Amino acid sequence: MDYQWYPGHMAKAKRQMQEDLKVIDCVIEILDARIPLSSKNPDIDRMAEKKARVLILNKADLADDKRTAEMKRMYEEKGFFVNAVNSRNAEGIKGTVDVIRSACSEKIERDLRKGIKNRPIRAMIAGVPNSGKSTFINALSGRNCVKTGNKPGVTKGRQWVRLSKDVEFLDTPGILWPKFEDQTVGLKNALIGSINDEILFPEELAYELIKIIRVRYPSVLEARYEIEGLEAIDDINEIVAKIAIKRGCIKKRAGADNEKASKLIINEFREGRLGKLTLD
Repeated sequence: MDYQWYPGHMAKAKRQMQEDLKVIDCVIEILDARIPLSSKNPDIDRMAEKKARVLILNKADLADDKRTAEMKRMYEEKGFFVNAVNSRNAEGIKGTVDVIRSACSEKIERDLRKGIKNRPIRAMIAGVPNSGKSTFINALSGRNCVKTGNKPGVTKGRQWVRLSKDVEFLDTPGILWPKFEDQTVGLKNALIGSINDEILFPEELAYELIKIIRVRYPSVLEARYEIEGLEAIDDINEIVAKIAIKRGCIKKRAGADNEKASKLIINEFREGRLGKLTLD
């Protein structure tokens, strides 16, 4: 399958972001900690090249802790300021403002030399769809100031949010980039819900997810679905069929409903029910 999704509103949002960057001090890119490489948008790197950069490894509660720590170090070595958070329960959120101030230290010093005091840092919140940008803003602000949802496209337009007298955010719609050179990147973005599910085939997605899990976390499926010998089966279709029967995904007079079971597997991955997994 060709994993591509770049509707017109994303192209429009990208153009608006380029215009807004003229008044922005810092770009905060929200990454999904489960795919910390694949959720990084190269278009944002190009647009924000001359701005202070902060990376938020969001949904860290759903990701492999060891891998998240490795990715945090890697990005810091590349010059980014990084924080790992769980926006749903605000874990790690408190340290974010300090990270933003560190990223903008040169800007703050320039303002002081010019006699400018109390000018807030203007930070743009950017990232792929469904990476949790709005949940992150709400957690950091301590109030529900922007709309959230568990599917792409909830944030329709730009919105300024005053965090404090020191920082204000510009929330932007989630955007992908026009073409995934590596279709594995597209696949992983589809698995976390960054691509509209309505244009995808759940069985193919689930089969590919199982292939990744069997390599990186070989005992997870057998433990989750309590099916002995599951890891010894080579045929992915057979694996999904066994999970379907175990979970009651049955078609009338037709046996296992692999499509229904595939949707179940994808949802359980997205909700963290398969464990703390990192696909990159």
